[in-house]
Amino acid sequence: MNNIGTSIAPHEVKQRLKVTVRGAVQGVGFRPFVYRLAVELSLTGWVLNSSQGVFIEVEGDKTTLDQLLLRLQAEKPPRSFIQSLEFSFLDPMGFKSFEIRESSDTGAKTTLVLPDIAVCPDCLREVFDPTNRRYLYPFTNCTNCGPRFSIIESLPYDRAHTSMKHFAMCPECQHEYEDPLDRRFHAQPNACPVCGPQVTLWDNKGNICSITHNALLGAVLLLCEGKIVAVKGLGGFHLMVDARNDEAVRRLRVRKHREEKPFALMYPSLEMIKEDCEVSEFEERLLLSPESPIVLLKRVNPQSTIRNTHPPVAPGNPYFGIMLPYTPLHHILMQALGFPVVATSGNLSDEPICTDEFVALKRLNNIADAFLVHNRPIVRHVDDSIVRVMLGRELVLRRARGYAPLPITLGTIHELPVLAVGAHLKNTVAMSAGDNVFISQHIGDLETAESLNAFHAVINDFQKLYDVQPRDIVCDIHPDYLSTKTAKSFGNNVTEIQHHYAHVASCMAENQLEGEVLGVSWDGTGYGLDGTIWGGEFLLTTQQSFRRVAALRPFRLPGGETAIKEPRRVALGLLYEIFGADLFARYDIASLQAFSSGDLDIVRQMLARGLNAPHTSSAGRLFDAVASLIGLRQKLNFEGQAAMEMEFLTASNTTEESYEFQLSHDNSHQDDTQTMAISDFHLPILIDWSPMIKEILSDLKENLSPGIISTKFHNTLTDIIVRVAIIIRRQRIVLTGGCFQNKYLTERTVVRLEQEGFRPYWHQRVPPNDGGISLGQIYALLRLKSKDTSNIPNHTPSEGAR
Repeated sequence: MNNIGTSIAPHEVKQRLKVTVRGAVQGVGFRPFVYRLAVELSLTGWVLNSSQGVFIEVEGDKTTLDQLLLRLQAEKPPRSFIQSLEFSFLDPMGFKSFEIRESSDTGAKTTLVLPDIAVCPDCLREVFDPTNRRYLYPFTNCTNCGPRFSIIESLPYDRAHTSMKHFAMCPECQHEYEDPLDRRFHAQPNACPVCGPQVTLWDNKGNICSITHNALLGAVLLLCEGKIVAVKGLGGFHLMVDARNDEAVRRLRVRKHREEKPFALMYPSLEMIKEDCEVSEFEERLLLSPESPIVLLKRVNPQSTIRNTHPPVAPGNPYFGIMLPYTPLHHILMQALGFPVVATSGNLSDEPICTDEFVALKRLNNIADAFLVHNRPIVRHVDDSIVRVMLGRELVLRRARGYAPLPITLGTIHELPVLAVGAHLKNTVAMSAGDNVFISQHIGDLETAESLNAFHAVINDFQKLYDVQPRDIVCDIHPDYLSTKTAKSFGNNVTEIQHHYAHVASCMAENQLEGEVLGVSWDGTGYGLDGTIWGGEFLLTTQQSFRRVAALRPFRLPGGETAIKEPRRVALGLLYEIFGADLFARYDIASLQAFSSGDLDIVRQMLARGLNAPHTSSAGRLFDAVASLIGLRQKLNFEGQAAMEMEFLTASNTTEESYEFQLSHDNSHQDDTQTMAISDFHLPILIDWSPMIKEILSDLKENLSPGIISTKFHNTLTDIIVRVAIIIRRQRIVLTGGCFQNKYLTERTVVRLEQEGFRPYWHQRVPPNDGGISLGQIYALLRLKSKDTSNIPNHTPSEGAR
């Protein structure tokens, strides 16, 4: 290898430069960029796509070749990124011109597949230019934008390997495709109204109502009339309805069996969003970004566009989840409508999003009044991503369109590929190759046959796309997870990773951390090493695994799985731990009043006998219990609802007060913790929340507002984290798990930890919820194997894996 800055001799002979570029370099106009650069520098040779990246061979004098190398890095296309650029100088071959050669599909497939990219400003101008041949054409794209992950079938990324292979380009599109000076030079999805995909409007029986632009106009008319329209987009279907029409939105809720979970919204313009919501500079950038995710925005003016104080699109929620149009099809629709629409995933509850129009017609015909479809096949489902801004940074809550399948790059290379099958809820899978971990798009909860089929399809798709047969399989230790059962059906090289350790490892991987950290892993549920339900964990990582150094005091969940959906049951389990059977004489408690006498007697027996009442240390369940005690929520209509509403209550309260708590084997005052060390405690340290619960009951008797109680509760959780961090005395603190989707809790905890001299880390582009578990499973396995020189998979399991 040679350095670019090598001094140049005065009379150089021609040399041949051989370059291999790896990274996100396909589907972004990288070959046309190289072509134009080489022609400008009067160099000869060739460039081609391969399954391993972009290969370049070019001839010229050394000074000019050095310029090429420097400019490859400095002037690369905006959507590309280079992971490695390897080059060497060889004897010339005598190339006569520079050309783009046919792609090669030989060798290992290491090229990065790009996510789908929102329509660029240039294409959007053409779509709305009446003099342009692509005027109002909903599938306009170029090398800088358009479909990628949702249409690619195999590498390398060429039209013949995408679902656009069915559409032969017309002469004008072919000319653009072959013109090095055109921005559609080698744009694989290139198309126009003459030769490309078309839209059609169906009724809910599958009868054709209209085609091409008239189909779009027909859909606009139906939406204006309050009808529900299923719209096939980039990675699947949306169910759309006028967001201003309360009756129509309620009808969608009834048909979709979605009582209160917020609907996503699509607005025609940023200006209209700003009429209804606070939009920071960073939130604006996210809305307008090539990823174009759903962004959680705080509502400020409910009297503007969506007039109700608590509209049915997001009942009781101070935030709207909003996105801007991201394809020409959506832009055309939204410009014609001029008002926001609900744009929720086109699926039945707990099922993956529909991608095929005939499947959608079968599964959604009892929901949608009409179907706006098109004939470009969607190769794989890709939901809309969801993000919120926290501490001035992007936090991805659902990782899909715009983000998947870009990898997380680890600091170490593991030669043997690993497949991780993720968790049961918010499932994703992940595959490692070299130092990259490719995380799949959001799959969802593995609760139905359809979602399980999607799970298997994504695993097969990843293996085919990257031509990888994994040597190791990683799964959760929960014996009943369908993902775990699937992993064990693959063979013998299966390693089980404890759920909360996988959370910690996920955040470590994203932040490129190694060695010891104190991981605060708080969520709703995860199978513990002792067979109980964990969820309020402090895990100290070792070189290869972890130690459980602290946890919330456990309590029973009367009814098991049923309790997870009923905060009132969680509250009674919590109170029973404090008061025993005397609890049931306290009729002033809202949680007791939420039961009929018969149901309450069943719960009493469960707790007294310990029947169907498993123990949990879950922080998520602690949120549920307090929500029930203050009368906020007794039953859930969707996962995390009570915790979300607890967070919402903090918005209008600024109290710095908190509640008391105790640590096991700690008789000191809380302020004395600075003088104590981890050796002064038996591990794991149990964090006793009972003083807090007693104080909450006292506050309720004093008629303290639910908002102040919720804020004091959040403040107490922060105090717990800081106090345990002081005792454990590790500078690096990792915050992970679903509880850290909570903006108030996360931001307050980070600030407090920094004030105490700690270095906190949290998630950014990998979800803190179970959507990040698959990444953590792989990183945990690689940490486990980091000292394993024998490379034999049948290792002796450590505490966090087996």
